Amino acid sequence: MKQFFQTAARQSYLRAAVTVLFIVCLLVPLAGFAQSDAARSVEGKVYGAQSVPQSSAVVYLQDSKTNNIKSFISTQDGSYRFGQLSPDVDYQLWAEYKGKKSDKKTISSFNSKKQLFIDLHLKD
Repeated sequence: MKQFFQTAARQSYLRAAVTVLFIVCLLVPLAGFAQSDAARSVEGKVYGAQSVPQSSAVVYLQDSKTNNIKSFISTQDGSYRFGQLSPDVDYQLWAEYKGKKSDKKTISSFNSKKQLFIDLHLKD
């Protein structure tokens, strides 16, 4: 009788282990799929005259779906960064400083890169 319970316990344990393994095998591909929709980021530098990095320039990022605009003031070395960008939205990016403005750059939703590097050059 004791041997019967040991065998039944082993079978129960084996069923539980197989069930857990099956569930893990189902969830692993889903985790990879969820990462494919991860947010993007864009960063770069703002340059002024003679390609000198421009601090205190205002960098604008406009969402094409909602027309909301985020802004960032470039750091001392001219750097800026926007994170948590939706991969399903197009964006317009430009910089301004004391009446000077860069060309607008488009960030397309068709660009699958998760991290984008875009430098902006101010024009007179």
